[in-house]
Amino acid sequence: MRSGILAVIVAVIAVIGYSSLFIVNPTQQALVLTFGQIDKVVTQPGLNVKYPLIQNVVYLDKRILDLNMSPQEVIASDQKRLVVDAFARYRISDPVLFYQRVNNIREANLRLSTFLQSSLRSELARASLIAVVRDDRAGLMENIRRDVSASAADLGIEVVDVKIRRADLPEANSQAIFARMQTERQREAAEIRAQGEEQSRRIRSRADRDVTVIVAEANRDSEIIRGDGDAERNRIFAEAFGQDPDFFAFYRSMQAYEAGLRAGDTSLVLSPDSSFFRYFKDPMGVRVTEGAGPGAAPSVQQPAPTAQSVTPSDEATRQAANAPQ
Repeated sequence: MRSGILAVIVAVIAVIGYSSLFIVNPTQQALVLTFGQIDKVVTQPGLNVKYPLIQNVVYLDKRILDLNMSPQEVIASDQKRLVVDAFARYRISDPVLFYQRVNNIREANLRLSTFLQSSLRSELARASLIAVVRDDRAGLMENIRRDVSASAADLGIEVVDVKIRRADLPEANSQAIFARMQTERQREAAEIRAQGEEQSRRIRSRADRDVTVIVAEANRDSEIIRGDGDAERNRIFAEAFGQDPDFFAFYRSMQAYEAGLRAGDTSLVLSPDSSFFRYFKDPMGVRVTEGAGPGAAPSVQQPAPTAQSVTPSDEATRQAANAPQ
């Protein structure tokens, strides 16, 4: 009987010793309650002691907790409807106040969701669509965080961060805006093409005008150069004729023969007594005056005139005489 009583006593002592000890993990903080009243707050990890049977321990998370809010439809200041998906990060800064006001994480999430939705609608209602989507999104999120953190301070909660995960237009509005944007882009593209066509026509007309001017100036310069060349040629011919008229007449006639009697499809019908053939009859180019009888003495004629002085009567002779050297 004694051994049984001793075993019972040891068991009771073990139970009492075990119930008087509790461990706080590094991710936790604990509240020691005495008959439901908060007696002590333990924030450091380790082994702690409490009164058994009359005290119990409530553990609260010490880490940063998540609050995911369901997508909400809000109206911006420019009357654009937005579907906003946001979330928050918070931690328990005052475990005593947290336990007194909300008692547990589930209730805290419900209260914070109300604060977050209210602040989100209030802040975005003062901002435009462009500010929410692009220009001032970071500033808006910081304003919402400060507002929610101020409201949650009475619950012993510190809001660490608030982020807008997504802020889009409703599906129907998105399709309408997409169609309007597509129409505007097509209009801008048509306007740009029209401006490009106008510019191209202006450039082409300017180029055509420049081509006409350049060609006219080139033709003018070519005529001037050609006239100067013809004048220089005539001057050289005149000087050559002045030095030796007979040889010059002979030389020009040889050139005329070469040019006029060249093989080809052109035929010349000339009289044998034509002045064109005078060097065929007489090497000196002297011909008999028409109407002289057989016994009449030949009268010496001047050598055939040059292209600068007399034009031959025959068209072929004139063309051959004026042929280039």
